[in-house]
Amino acid sequence: MRNKVLELYALEQLSGADSCVHRLHPTAKLLATLVFIITVVSFDRYAFFRLVPYVFFPTLLTALSGTPYSMLIKRFLIALPFCVFAGITNVIFDRSTAFVVAGLSVSGGVVSLFAILFRAYLCVMAALLLVSVTPLASLTDSMQKLKVPYVFVAVFEMTYRYIGVLFEEAYSMYVAYSLRSAKKKGKGIEIADMGAFIGQLFLRSFDRAERIYNAMKCRGRALRPPAQGGKKPALKDVVFCAVTCFLCVALRIFDTNVFLGGF
Repeated sequence: MRNKVLELYALEQLSGADSCVHRLHPTAKLLATLVFIITVVSFDRYAFFRLVPYVFFPTLLTALSGTPYSMLIKRFLIALPFCVFAGITNVIFDRSTAFVVAGLSVSGGVVSLFAILFRAYLCVMAALLLVSVTPLASLTDSMQKLKVPYVFVAVFEMTYRYIGVLFEEAYSMYVAYSLRSAKKKGKGIEIADMGAFIGQLFLRSFDRAERIYNAMKCRGRALRPPAQGGKKPALKDVVFCAVTCFLCVALRIFDTNVFLGGF
């Protein structure tokens, strides 16, 4: 469980690296990622081949930022089962022939399933890359500059921070439970004790989170919008955002399959 906590924040620790992607302005990276995700999810469920060119964004950012691909794909696999369950019904109910390859007909349900999986891959990888190349504080400041309601920003930031607190409290309680249940070692938490365990976990994590928040307020971080400021986007930031947005919108408007011979 402690390793899971470390894995949770390991991706964010990569944001302190130094690369051409890390040095870009956070607002430019946030806008580019938002436009990328919006254009990707705007395709219909059969547009698998039209999504293929969008792989340029996560591929280039992964290479230029030096982010370990294995770390990204490991976190994507967590979301993979949900995507499979979301698209598996299409295979069952949508059996119309989409195209034929080597005499074998491929149904529209299979195409839509792979389109859902590939769409999820692109969106999750883009979000993970944004976190891995941008510190969370800079990311939340950019969200406020884009006029995102501060209540949403505060909930997002606090939830992300307090997930680790919840895991730490659960780990401490589990160790205490195991030491007091020597005869049940290795069997986990009994069903009869689960209710009390969850209730105590809620109370302990709530109390711990309140102490942390009071400490944050003593250090000047109250639940209010921080002062606006920071460095302004440079020319390279504007160019990166503009080029990325242009390519995403252009790939959405124009069908690249027509230029590739209708593949």
